[in-house]
Amino acid sequence: MKKLRILAMMHADLVPPDKISGLTDEEIAPFKTEFDVVSTLRDLGHHVRPLGVLSDLAVIREAIADWQPDIVFNLLEEFDGVATYDQHVVSYLELLRVPYTGCGPRGLMLARDKALAKRLLTYHRIRVPDFAVFPRRRRIRRPRRLRFPLFVKSLVAEASLGISKASIVENDEQMVERVRFIHQRIGTDAIAEQYIEGREVYVGIMGDLRLKVFPIWELLFTKMSEDGPRIATRKAKWDFAYQKKWGITSQEAHDLPAGMENLIPRIAKRIYRSLGLDGYARMDMRLSADGKIYVLEANPNPQLAYGEDFAESADKGGMDYAVLLQRIINVGLRRGTRPA
Repeated sequence: MKKLRILAMMHADLVPPDKISGLTDEEIAPFKTEFDVVSTLRDLGHHVRPLGVLSDLAVIREAIADWQPDIVFNLLEEFDGVATYDQHVVSYLELLRVPYTGCGPRGLMLARDKALAKRLLTYHRIRVPDFAVFPRRRRIRRPRRLRFPLFVKSLVAEASLGISKASIVENDEQMVERVRFIHQRIGTDAIAEQYIEGREVYVGIMGDLRLKVFPIWELLFTKMSEDGPRIATRKAKWDFAYQKKWGITSQEAHDLPAGMENLIPRIAKRIYRSLGLDGYARMDMRLSADGKIYVLEANPNPQLAYGEDFAESADKGGMDYAVLLQRIINVGLRRGTRPA
């Protein structure tokens, strides 16, 4: 395997230390992905230089001109504090003619706008929950077709930002209150979609022309009562005490209805291609009690930390963590050799 010069691009606050011995899980959590990626790539023999980015493209240009990397490993999830600006940073890398990992700007743009993605998937006859968008500085009025209960969240924010148990609303008063919360506290437009009761499953997928689909993963709440809302809130994803309290974990999905083991991966591939995704992504779906699959979101460049859903499902599919990162790099290098 050729040893590469890899520029690992990440948020400036998340540049990891060289060693984490002595730190608690809570202390490591903010930069765990960045540490796992950088340390593993170094263990593979690559020359890795972390690059912290905030709001200045010149930092990227100067690092590339100075170090001339073979590829940029993109771990950036925002730019200048705006989640959707990561697509512009990727576009900038393309203008510089530098290969990079992960999804391209078109796929990021289409997937980040949850309403636009749902409209495209509907066009391709892929089932999504019914929904409505509530822009800021507009009157908040629910369309009659939209039935309760509803799930209210940011139209563009990632990492479950703004999602809690209060995101599930049962009437117009609750909906208006939650939409205003998204407008004022998160600072984005809001989307309210039909709440689908059922099993939450994730499908990891990677590639460009040829796609590799990993085993179906499921989010579990092992200590929650049967009538409790099983949703991936921000606490469910990032609060260790909350995870322990409710027995929140994820694992390979078992006892799926007949035919689902083949149907769900096929739907994942259709989503990936319909939204112009490449690199790697995770598809979030709900399996309802009546056996229907609803697509909740497509997540390009999902969480890459060792032990998280994407890496765990890849490992279950026969691709350990080091191999997974190398394959992601290989896909990025192939993109750099073909026309945009």
